[in-house]
Amino acid sequence: MAIKVHGIPLSTATMRVVSCLIEKDLDFEFVFVDMANEEHKKHPFLSLNPFAQVPAFEDGDLKLFESRAITQYIAHTYASNGIQLILQDPKKMAIMSIWMEVEGQKFEPLASKLTWELVIKPMIGMGSTNDAIVRKSEEQLSKVLDIYETRLTESKYLGGDSFTLVDLHHIPNIYHLMNTKAKTMFDSRPRVSAWCADILARPAWVKGLEKLQK
Repeated sequence: MAIKVHGIPLSTATMRVVSCLIEKDLDFEFVFVDMANEEHKKHPFLSLNPFAQVPAFEDGDLKLFESRAITQYIAHTYASNGIQLILQDPKKMAIMSIWMEVEGQKFEPLASKLTWELVIKPMIGMGSTNDAIVRKSEEQLSKVLDIYETRLTESKYLGGDSFTLVDLHHIPNIYHLMNTKAKTMFDSRPRVSAWCADILARPAWVKGLEKLQK
């Protein structure tokens, strides 16, 4: 049975899962969820994600939600496909896991606020940007990026010397923010800037964007 991703192109979480599948060279079907008509709040979608959020994921009879749980399932289950997105050495995997937690708990909450205020709200006509939220989020995210700058003196990628789920999980928000004034936060830190350019140029990411924008 085919792998299915239920979501919307604008969703950073949906983009995260699609990028992972393409990195692993897996075929899948993208199923558009009509959130404007609240399809995500009705059955059958609620049987896939009871929290009424995208994405939802199917692999045969397995149904998953939460994008990072989905990408970890893909990376482990299809380890022999595409590129390796996890590390086999237990100590290296432990370090990688730390930075996966950092992305989810330190980077994502701030970056997603900026993405919402600077990109999504204007795009869907949800009102004007809240400048106070933007200022506070930029101030806090700058501190996170200072730590990233130091970390990237130790390894080429955040999770280690190779591209992993850690880096992949960052891409959607960075992609959106690179088209806003928040770009200066990334550009002003040389190692962070080089890392961003590297991960945003990955063929799988570019291919994923093309697939979602069709």
